[in-house]
Amino acid sequence: MVKNDENLKNSQLKIQKEHEEKQKKADETLHKLVNDIDEHPNDYRTYYDLGAFLVELHNFTQAEELIMKALGLFADKNKKAKEVLTYGLGNVYYAAGEFDKSIEQFNSLSSSDMKADAYIMLAQSYMGKKDYKKAVVFALTAQGFRKQDPDVNYLLGSSLIALGNFSEAAQFLDNTLHAQPKNGKANFDRGIVAMVLEEDFDYYFENAKKYDKKYFDNGQKRLADIEKFVQAKQGKK
Repeated sequence: MVKNDENLKNSQLKIQKEHEEKQKKADETLHKLVNDIDEHPNDYRTYYDLGAFLVELHNFTQAEELIMKALGLFADKNKKAKEVLTYGLGNVYYAAGEFDKSIEQFNSLSSSDMKADAYIMLAQSYMGKKDYKKAVVFALTAQGFRKQDPDVNYLLGSSLIALGNFSEAAQFLDNTLHAQPKNGKANFDRGIVAMVLEEDFDYYFENAKKYDKKYFDNGQKRLADIEKFVQAKQGKK
């Protein structure tokens, strides 16, 4: 019992130490990014970088205020700055789960070199809204720019699974896994597809558990639902 208490205490101390180190590193990064703005007030990229970091910290309100301020400073003077900062604002809203707002920002982008990224984020935003048909449309458009991009192919695969198009989803997920065999999410989703298509699926789930255990664990209810679906399908034969 004493040994168990000691192990628990050591584990708690380790977690606390890791948290303190993570917080210290975040504070240092934040301080550096704020200094970058002070030292380069006419460089829009310093605002974008700080906004992106605030999103990582889930400080969405501060990130929104910062990017809006930057847009007020640069939008009328520099088209490139306006596009990049608008994309950054879209990312703030996407991360905060405000998908209608993120869609509005990404839709307003017109620069050709931002289009592919905008289409990807539009697809992800529609995924967030569970509007999978529109997600597929924008993901396919993004793929026109980046055919071999594993992230785009994964996005297409996920959207098609949600629509019940498992055979098509398999092709895009296979493309993802060809480029990223250690992608835990893609392995798990490919395993789901394999179950429905009555293919061997153990290999995919083993890899999913190995490379992204959190996603694997979170997907257990989904997996159970698919198993019921497959059993019902087999019962009708």
